[in-house]
Amino acid sequence: MVQLESAKCSFLFCLGICILICSTIYLKANISNAPQASASPNDFICQAPEEDCPILPSPTPGFRWERKDCTRLTSYVADPKANCNQLQSKLHFIMVPLSKEEEDFPLAFIITIHKELETFLRLLRAIYAPQNVYCIHVDAKASEDYKASVRNLARCFPNVFLASVSERVTYAGFSRLKADINCMEDLVRSPTNWKRVINLCGQDFPIQTNLELVRYMQESRWKDKNMTPGVKQPSYIQYRTQFQYKEVKDSHVAPVGKGHKKGPPPHNLTIYFGTAYYSLTRQFVQYALNSPVAKDLLSWSRDTFSPDEHYWVTLNHVPEAPGSYPESGWEGNVRAIKWKEQEGISHQGCQGRYVRDICIYGTRDLPWVVEKYSMFANKFETAGFPKALDCLELWHRHKLLQQSMVPIQPSWHLITEVLKGTPNSTAGG
Repeated sequence: MVQLESAKCSFLFCLGICILICSTIYLKANISNAPQASASPNDFICQAPEEDCPILPSPTPGFRWERKDCTRLTSYVADPKANCNQLQSKLHFIMVPLSKEEEDFPLAFIITIHKELETFLRLLRAIYAPQNVYCIHVDAKASEDYKASVRNLARCFPNVFLASVSERVTYAGFSRLKADINCMEDLVRSPTNWKRVINLCGQDFPIQTNLELVRYMQESRWKDKNMTPGVKQPSYIQYRTQFQYKEVKDSHVAPVGKGHKKGPPPHNLTIYFGTAYYSLTRQFVQYALNSPVAKDLLSWSRDTFSPDEHYWVTLNHVPEAPGSYPESGWEGNVRAIKWKEQEGISHQGCQGRYVRDICIYGTRDLPWVVEKYSMFANKFETAGFPKALDCLELWHRHKLLQQSMVPIQPSWHLITEVLKGTPNSTAGG
């Protein structure tokens, strides 16, 4: 009996040791295989700018790049009583128009966000100009801390405001389209005499500078024309508007029962399919908000799947709509996106990772992104692939300052050239 008890104890002891060893091996394997997202967001921001940045131009011979700031942007917007002049300077916002050309052609931006505060702050910093106007739609289901941080930031800029009505946005739902329309209703009441509106999400980032955007949209092909890339709805996508769908609160879009068919679109409209991103004239926005055709199409689209991918492009094919472009197709360099289905055709793969078949960019994707020379690129993640966004931001700000037609203020720089051998002066802010 004693031998049996002794054997049992020995077995349990060995079993415990085996479990401990296996657990240790498992944890080590998980740590070693952890994605980039597991690194602290501060790990990348203080590295030498040229590290892992294949698009940043080489510094002058004998010099090296040095960062101006290593502090996370989110740390600046936590205090609702922070001094706004200091906040603008510490966040490196540019507070004067960089050219008369840009000042005379103010733009409006709609930015829909719900997460990735650091990514949004970098986006706003990159596209901000005092002559423009910015409507920020914060998802109604975002955390209160997130909303408070965005409000703290917006109070320091007279041309940045939160949408007066917020939607609980569901991916591919009508609520996503309604978020843009809510901002449009606010923008037409803005005192800024903006010329065109561009919609963005918080994971976009510009490739073109504000000056380049202004010039691109005033080219002869696009002057007074809307950009809504898309084509007549292909047969394989027609289920989106032939059957009824509903939003499952805070989750997804689902069919309404089995085979609940919709009636034909109003006004005998032909439905088109395209990107949800656009550049629209002010006159077209007013038409979209007020015309019976647009209102009826909007109402009809409430129970469709991903209506933002047919609504704007369909309206832009209505001949009487201001700035309409009935003969257009996929023209308009609105977004650089690596779709998984286009791998081997328009690109050679995603060096980051795919989410919903869209590439979250890594640093090795950036040469492709820059060469596309679209208005914006999508998508970026500060948490998952921080070096890619950091690299593109440095490249974009460097290009923007080179184009400036006014004296450059020291606070506008994100990086500067210093003599090699000079001690690193970058501190926490």
